[in-house]
Amino acid sequence: MPHNPHATFTVDSAVELAVVERSGFVESRHIGSAVLLAADGTVVTELGDVTTPIYARSALKPLQALASMQAGVPLRGAQVAIACASHVGSLDHMDVVEGMLKAAGVREDQLQCPAAWPQDETARNWLVRSERGKSRLAFNCSGKHAAFLWACTENGWDTHSYLEPNHPLQQRVRSVIEEYTGEQIAHLGIDGCGAPVAAVSLTGLARAFSLLAKAPGDKNSNARAATVATSMLDYPWAVQGRGEANTIVMDELGIIAKIGAEGVLVMATPQGVAVALKMLDGNLRATSLVGLTMLAAAGAVDIPGVSSVLEKVVEPVLGGGRPVGRIRLGPAVSALLD
Repeated sequence: MPHNPHATFTVDSAVELAVVERSGFVESRHIGSAVLLAADGTVVTELGDVTTPIYARSALKPLQALASMQAGVPLRGAQVAIACASHVGSLDHMDVVEGMLKAAGVREDQLQCPAAWPQDETARNWLVRSERGKSRLAFNCSGKHAAFLWACTENGWDTHSYLEPNHPLQQRVRSVIEEYTGEQIAHLGIDGCGAPVAAVSLTGLARAFSLLAKAPGDKNSNARAATVATSMLDYPWAVQGRGEANTIVMDELGIIAKIGAEGVLVMATPQGVAVALKMLDGNLRATSLVGLTMLAAAGAVDIPGVSSVLEKVVEPVLGGGRPVGRIRLGPAVSALLD
């Protein structure tokens, strides 16, 4: 039966990836699908439906950043990482984005992402005290949008329509996504930040990150792809934020990690072993647990290191401020450890 191009996979074709247990009672279940690829791109593990398209949401940002760089944007260091970021809007994050806008010769009000309060408390308090209010710089996609605008000024493209699917920049983004995922985009929608968002399979998403992660060690690879991977690992604070899950994973395990809204996560080791997953309920809280366990079960990451990271990134289940349960693996995932 052909896939419906206007719908993601269903509960019937998914598996229970994790459960939330409170006081010995399973309170919630996270249903989804996940795929793990070997370094050569072959499928090692598939749990549920990994071929039906999903909106990859912000997990596509490293590919969007790569497209901006291929369009001539001279991103360096933390600028590359923040172009890939779903950041918390810290003062450091906003400073980097502001510097990108200055280099591109554009103003903050030309960013077409919404104005937002930062997730970062210090930055939010500063915006309140200084009476500046919500800021486009604080929106979690501002780095991507700054890179988009910079691509326009580098090429003499229109800066007002840079989010339109037929804009030269978005055509390049589409080409990069299809090249790296190895598949045609099944559907194009509008992301939370207003940019086009592509529907691709979990397998295609994992394939793209496998290629990105391997690029620094492959002399035949695209040099800008290698820059994307190394910058994410060199400046992990810029990709999400200090103390945030993706940042901790990259900092402590040396693997690239990127969340996307609505329960999407993709990770890849420098050797190119990659995992991509989506929770159908859109919740991210169990994604790091599932993804890192799948990598550990495949021997792609160090199990003691993963255990240490999971203690920091998996939310505790509390009652009265003390642990009374835990988020634990569903049977399909825990079976991989046997």
